Amino acid sequence: MNFQQLRIIRETARRNFNLTEVGNALFTSQSGVSKHIKDLEDELGIEVFVRKGKRLLGLTDPGKELLILVERMLHDARNIKTLAEQYSQRDVGHLTVVTTHTQARYALPAVIAEFKKIFPKVHLKLHQGSPQEIVQMLLEGEADIGIATEAIADVGEIASFPFYHWHHGLVVPSGHALLEQYPLTLEAISDYPIITYHEGFTGRTRIDKAFAEAGVAADIVMSALDADVIKTYVELGLGVGIMASVAFNPQRDTHLQLIDSRHLFPENVTNIGIRKGHYLRGYAYRFIELCSPGLDEAAVRHASNPSKDRDEL
Repeated sequence: MNFQQLRIIRETARRNFNLTEVGNALFTSQSGVSKHIKDLEDELGIEVFVRKGKRLLGLTDPGKELLILVERMLHDARNIKTLAEQYSQRDVGHLTVVTTHTQARYALPAVIAEFKKIFPKVHLKLHQGSPQEIVQMLLEGEADIGIATEAIADVGEIASFPFYHWHHGLVVPSGHALLEQYPLTLEAISDYPIITYHEGFTGRTRIDKAFAEAGVAADIVMSALDADVIKTYVELGLGVGIMASVAFNPQRDTHLQLIDSRHLFPENVTNIGIRKGHYLRGYAYRFIELCSPGLDEAAVRHASNPSKDRDEL
C-alpha cells in the first residue's frame, strides 16, 4: 500500500469514478490508475469498487469504509507536513481563505491588510465561492479557513465561530418615495420590484422567510451574487434593493440611500469555519484572532479537536 494508491481511491470517488479524469488530476495515465487500483485490491483481498465490465459504478460496502480511512490518512499526512513547516518556517508559507464576495469585499479588507503587515512572507490566497463550495473546500483540505453566513455552521465536520452580526437594509435611489415611508413596512416594499441575493447567498433565506411569515408577496425581479451588482441595477431604476447593510458606503454610493430595515429582517451571523482535526499554522490562528479578538488559538484548538468528543464517549 502506498500514498499514490490512496490518492487514487480518494480521487476516483471525487471524480465520479471516471478514471480518465482521475489520471488527469493526478498526472498519470488511465492504465496506471487501473493498475494501482487492482494492486491495492489484490493486497487487501477485497473489491473496492462496483464494476460493470471495465467501468466503475461506485464503491462497495468495504470500499465505502475504506474511503473514510483513506480521507483520514491523507488528511493526517498533510497535517504532518504542515506541522514540520510550522517549526521550520514559522512566518513563511501559504494560507488559503475561502469566502463569499460580500465578505471578501466588505468584511475582510482591514483584517487582510493587518495580517499582511504582521506576516509579509505568508502568501495569502483569497478564494471566492458559494457557501456550498466553501464547505467542500474545507472538507477536502483545499482551504484552511472558510467565512460565510450560510452552510458552515450546519456541518458537523466543521468547527464554526461567530465572526460578526449584521442586518439587511433597503437600498433605493435618492429621492425615492420609500424614504418618506415611516415606519417602513414589508407591505410598502412589496409595492416595488425587488432586487436581492440569489437563493443560498448572504441571508436570502431570512429575507424570504420574513415576507412569508408576514403573508406578503415579494416581487423579486432580479437576483445577484453580490451587493455591487444589486446596487448597480437599483441605481438604474430597475427596483429597490435588499442587501447587507455593511455593503453600503455613503461616500461611494452617492446616488443611493440606505434605509434601516433591522426591524423587518432578522439578524444574521457570519461564521468562521475550519475543518475539525485540520492542523493550522500559527499565522492561521492569528488571522482568525484578527477577525474576532476573542478567538485566540487556545479557544479555536479546543473547539476543533475531534479527540475531545471521542474522549467523552
